[in-house]
Amino acid sequence: MSERATRREENVDVVWSGDWVAERLGVGLEGDGELRELLGLALRRNPKRAHLLVSNVLGKHVPQKPSVVYGAGYGLGERVRELLGAEEARRAVVLGYAETATGLGHAVADGLRDAPYLHSTRRPVAGVRQAGGFEEAHSHATSHLLLPEDPGLLAPGAGASTLVLVDDEFSTGNTVLNTIRALHETHPRDRYVIVALVDMRSPADRDRLTVFAAEIGARVDLVTRSTGTVTLPDGVLERGQALVAAQEAEAAEEAEAAQEAEAEAGSASAPAPAPVTRVDLAWPAGVPDGGRHGFTPAHRAALEAALPDMAERIADALADGARQGRVLVLGFEELMYAPLRLGTALEKALGAGTDIRYSTTTRSPVLAVDDPGYAIRTRLVFPAHDTPADGPGDRYAYNVAGAGFDAVVAVVDSTADTPELHAPEGLLARLAAHSGQVVLAVVPSYTPKPAQEPAVLPEPLRGPHFSSYAPEDVGWLLQDLSDTELEAPTEEREEAIQSGGAHYAESLPVEYQPSAEYQALFSAALEASAARIARAVGTVTETVLAERGPRTVLVSLARAGTPVGVLMRRWARHRHGLDLPHYAISIVRGRGIDATALRWLAAHHDPADVVFVDGWTGKGAITRELAAAITEFETSGGPAGFDPEIAVLADPGGCVRTYGTREDFLIPSACLNSTVSGLISRTVLRADLVGPDDFHGGKFYRELAESDVSGRFLDTIAARFDEVAGQVEAEAKELLAADRAPTWEGWAAVERISEEYGIHDVNLVKPGVGETTRVLLRRVPWKILAKRGAGTDLEHIRLLAQQRGVPVEEVDDLPYSCVGLIHPRYTRGATGADGKAVKGA
Repeated sequence: MSERATRREENVDVVWSGDWVAERLGVGLEGDGELRELLGLALRRNPKRAHLLVSNVLGKHVPQKPSVVYGAGYGLGERVRELLGAEEARRAVVLGYAETATGLGHAVADGLRDAPYLHSTRRPVAGVRQAGGFEEAHSHATSHLLLPEDPGLLAPGAGASTLVLVDDEFSTGNTVLNTIRALHETHPRDRYVIVALVDMRSPADRDRLTVFAAEIGARVDLVTRSTGTVTLPDGVLERGQALVAAQEAEAAEEAEAAQEAEAEAGSASAPAPAPVTRVDLAWPAGVPDGGRHGFTPAHRAALEAALPDMAERIADALADGARQGRVLVLGFEELMYAPLRLGTALEKALGAGTDIRYSTTTRSPVLAVDDPGYAIRTRLVFPAHDTPADGPGDRYAYNVAGAGFDAVVAVVDSTADTPELHAPEGLLARLAAHSGQVVLAVVPSYTPKPAQEPAVLPEPLRGPHFSSYAPEDVGWLLQDLSDTELEAPTEEREEAIQSGGAHYAESLPVEYQPSAEYQALFSAALEASAARIARAVGTVTETVLAERGPRTVLVSLARAGTPVGVLMRRWARHRHGLDLPHYAISIVRGRGIDATALRWLAAHHDPADVVFVDGWTGKGAITRELAAAITEFETSGGPAGFDPEIAVLADPGGCVRTYGTREDFLIPSACLNSTVSGLISRTVLRADLVGPDDFHGGKFYRELAESDVSGRFLDTIAARFDEVAGQVEAEAKELLAADRAPTWEGWAAVERISEEYGIHDVNLVKPGVGETTRVLLRRVPWKILAKRGAGTDLEHIRLLAQQRGVPVEEVDDLPYSCVGLIHPRYTRGATGADGKAVKGA
């Protein structure tokens, strides 16, 4: 612990943290026995009020044990429950005030046990209708919004349920009166309960509340932990402003002198900043990050069950010294409850040997004075990092610098996990300069569901129960149809598809079982191309991270995109320590994307963070399909904000702007089917199997486990990441500066080939190594066009063509290495009994 921190610990029980203000401005604080233990004094940088009551148990400005902070609110909730009785407590609604009382109100609701919770907010949320609002006259930021997901949350139920309003202090009562007046006009009720840590009203303010209650004909009760009064001498506002100006001028001079001294000493004397470690909390799906849109007893139960595991994840991320030292869990403005509960769980996980403290950042500017008799000893200043509605500005963390923290666990919601957070002047850098370690934990920002959505969406499937991938590699937004018979002979499927009798996604081809010769070819191709693929993986991942940031959510198009998505996730973790969420989603040509899966993504992540991933482009059909599907999804009322652009490993068709390479080369994952894709089939969409609120279907071929090379494919390529890192850095920098606009060169070539060969249907022309491989494995091929001079990239194509009796025609002027042509007038009678291609048209 630092010398300064030790000195403070020695003085905390000797000097009241309000003495400095009381002596200079004559501000008096009188009340019951524990009032001075609960409150200190500081000076605001606010033209409306000079002093600030600084709570020692709120967890806002003063780091405090999480259990003490939570216990203060929970105990008040228990007193409200006792006041109302168990039955009325179940029908009550708790409303907390932003920003300082969001966590306190939530703890009060926990103490009531069965009451739903909502807090006001100063963050507008697109697509959420405002249910009310009010003003807080003396606050630094005055406007409060009420944005419940359930519009009826604040409406009285049968018997006029009680509204419990929670604030950190009850100073004049104006804010509470404004709230009750606004809500009572639209939703009158019989009873209100006001809860605060301290009641500091004057006698006149007390009388005013009594008169107001009589006017509206409702009972108004007050529950507080402590009571007292603040005595303000005449002219305190002006003298307070002058004192703040003088102190800030003195601080500026000291800072300038310190900078000059540091410059003379040389930069070598400056210590290296603490490392920043990102931890994946595994936040429970469907649980809101707080009460901005409402928090129900069911949400509370789900969070309680998940807290121990999340605390263990944080504990595992802490350095050994921090685990036996002093750790701060730092929340973020209105996000107070989630970090508070993570703090209480961390206290239990690490035990008495670790000094866990909790506080949060804030919008409020307060003067800092390094004196034992002043409540705000130090101040960190950093830019806002959540794109606030009122524009950019400074934010603050108090009593963190110089407090001797061995680690700071910064907890933010995903909306605030922005480049500004990670910038050289951002919060993380500020914390790193005053702590031995910084751990970043991001809670997914909750997005309210549209009213027409089902109450419960399906959950993703994960290995080993579905797929051979590790559970953290990918979550499959599919339903398991493994026990359903869906396979049909290739020739039967082709005839049905081309005759219009069935869609290709209504059945599955029989899984291709490679010969020993073909398996050997795959192995050789994998070894030969591993570094080349690793470069492409790194390049496309670095491009995505540079343009979309660390909040990126990878969503691969199942199934060809899934191995690429897993590799991109591994690159981000290996090179940057990022645990990017990764899901696989179904898109079907002619039928669009899985709308239920999109709704699931929007409920758990910001749609703007989603990056769709595929393996390669052919003629760009899926690129066009995705753009049209996203437009249709939004037009039909689905959540907006998804970017239809696809990031691919290889873009030989010039169809996208985010890619690893535009060369058409062999990607070994295209050589096989399920055995290189986690043993998962291609996706299925059939009306009798997939309902309107179901995910599309897929099968897990457990029986093919002995042939599975999915893990080997990933590991072989990932092993080359370090080897190609330098090339990737150069290529990504070059790509980011280049004009990457799609040329659609491939589409033009496909249209030309379709006419030249008399096919007259671009859907039967499959360009590129990957698509040609699919033709040979899953369709009835007619011919293979190979670019003259193409070498080893086509060895597996030639082998498959030989096995199926398909002619390979060498051609010039081909923008791809090869093109597969599906038979344009196929019937089962057009082939022999062995299913080989017809001779001639």
